[in-house]
Amino acid sequence: MTTQPPKKRVPAWRRALRESSMTFGLGILLVVVATWFTFQFIEPAPPRQLSIATGNADGAYRQYGYAMREQLAAHDVTLNVIETDGSVDNLQRLEEGTVDIAFVQSGLSNEAQHPNFESLGALYFEPIWVFTRADFPLQRLNELKDKRVASGGAGSGTRSVALSLLSDNGINASDVTLTTHAGMRAVAALQSGEIDATISVAAINAPMIETMLNDPKLALASIARAPAYARRAPWLTHLTLPEGVLDLARNVPSRSIDLLAVNATLVATDELHPALRDLILLAADQVFSDASLLSSGGQFPSAKGSDFPISAQAERYHEHGPPFLQRYLPFWVANLVDRLKLLALPLIALLLPLSRMMPPAYRWTVRKKIYRWYEEVQDLDQSASENMASTNLQHCMNELLRIENDVRNVEVPLSYAYELYGLRHHIELLTGQIRQRLVNQQPDQPT
Repeated sequence: MTTQPPKKRVPAWRRALRESSMTFGLGILLVVVATWFTFQFIEPAPPRQLSIATGNADGAYRQYGYAMREQLAAHDVTLNVIETDGSVDNLQRLEEGTVDIAFVQSGLSNEAQHPNFESLGALYFEPIWVFTRADFPLQRLNELKDKRVASGGAGSGTRSVALSLLSDNGINASDVTLTTHAGMRAVAALQSGEIDATISVAAINAPMIETMLNDPKLALASIARAPAYARRAPWLTHLTLPEGVLDLARNVPSRSIDLLAVNATLVATDELHPALRDLILLAADQVFSDASLLSSGGQFPSAKGSDFPISAQAERYHEHGPPFLQRYLPFWVANLVDRLKLLALPLIALLLPLSRMMPPAYRWTVRKKIYRWYEEVQDLDQSASENMASTNLQHCMNELLRIENDVRNVEVPLSYAYELYGLRHHIELLTGQIRQRLVNQQPDQPT
């Protein structure tokens, strides 16, 4: 007769793991479902590519666009620099949605025309430069009547500003010949005598401005009554270019120059991802916060000086600096943490009751494997007490032996072994009682 090999028992730690995983699996499933549901209301991750509308190849907007591109590249965000005809063109592209952000000079538009536009802040002063040939020194802007004046293309902010200033001096479009020369083309046209003057809105370090300032055959006009212009138009600022500030050795300029300036601003639509607003402002801080010949250090970027309302997020940035997480973590890590923190509240609300419910549920799951046998044992005990017939007692004892055999195959974690052995002890105790009753019913054997 062959004997069956003993049944291989599962290690205790594996039994405990199996029991706990079955019980806690429901809790984990609930957490996963709650996480997925909450995630539907979380702001999606910001895109890794942006586009910015700048200006023509000779303008400062394009240079600054590439400077900001370098700053954003350090955070794994690609900024595509789009060359345009200027601020008016930039506003149109922003309205069409072909760019995400744009450099725009102040004084061109208002909130009513573009209600979905938001300002991220003013970046620097853009002086309005009026240059003529040295043999035609300009005293007042009304002297440009009947002259040939380069004022940029129709899509440029320069053209809009030029028309506004000429109109204030009683000169309309029919009283002056406005050409579309811009950048170095305008410089060459002025140097050759093709035009009489240029009106340009550009940063002080723009290539065309540096070229004209260093050309002795050209003269920079000082805007007479500059304070009056600034008082009449809030988007204009009166600046003074001190004598010799550009080159003390050559004394450039040779006298103090009164200038008018607009603000170069950064404009976006209200659809720009919130995380990118902070990142763009951080890049702008690094590019525009240094002192210049026209502004002090830290004066820009500024929440003031734009045609459009400053976004609430940009205003907080200008007041308090970058968000807390972006100060100490890489951008994408900070953004992930910031987005996922919205999960904390529903998860805590779910985990707190689960942490109270799961341990009792686990105990019940394990103990039910033991306690379910007690119902049969109790029924057999009652049956053996109510019906003392030998056949019934034998039946009850056989059933108890069957149950005892089944219970031997029950596996529970070691921490619940006491209760399992308690069950087996009770079965053995009842079996002994029934066996004794059967013995007592048998007649005494003759001696």
